[in-house]
Amino acid sequence: MTTNRLEPAPDADERAMLEGWLEYHRQTLAWKCEGLTDAQLRTAAVAPSGLSLMGLVRHLAETERSWYRRVLADEDAGPLYYSDEDPDGEFHLTEADTWHEAHATWQAEIEAARRHAAGFHLDELSRGKHRRTGARPSLRWIHTHMIEEYARHNGHADLIHECLDGTTGD
Repeated sequence: MTTNRLEPAPDADERAMLEGWLEYHRQTLAWKCEGLTDAQLRTAAVAPSGLSLMGLVRHLAETERSWYRRVLADEDAGPLYYSDEDPDGEFHLTEADTWHEAHATWQAEIEAARRHAAGFHLDELSRGKHRRTGARPSLRWIHTHMIEEYARHNGHADLIHECLDGTTGD
């Protein structure tokens, strides 16, 4: 499978631009994971960090779930990988954790995010509240935050992938 990353049109309207860049960054993370084995995807390649590509994918599945399902739609969607006992559980991988499961879960959360976002205007406030601040962010804020979240973690993914097999990319 080859991931096809497409930048949004330079003259796109605001919503198409935001959603286009979000999709671009989602595709970038998928691209950074292509062609690697489950063992490589579980490998924390930059000591002393425990960060791995599979951990990033699981983290972003949790992040998509949190912002679009819990905050935007006010859906009662519990955690996927973390718990009160292990608040960073998405990063704590075992041999039993597979790319197939992590990728499928991430894609399901992306689809749920798209579905929920389609029902909101950019300036419309979320139905739920941010768990730390109690604020009700707009869809515009959530999209912008998610672009930032993916862009930051795609930088991490670049370094991890390069450490695993020497491959670099934009």
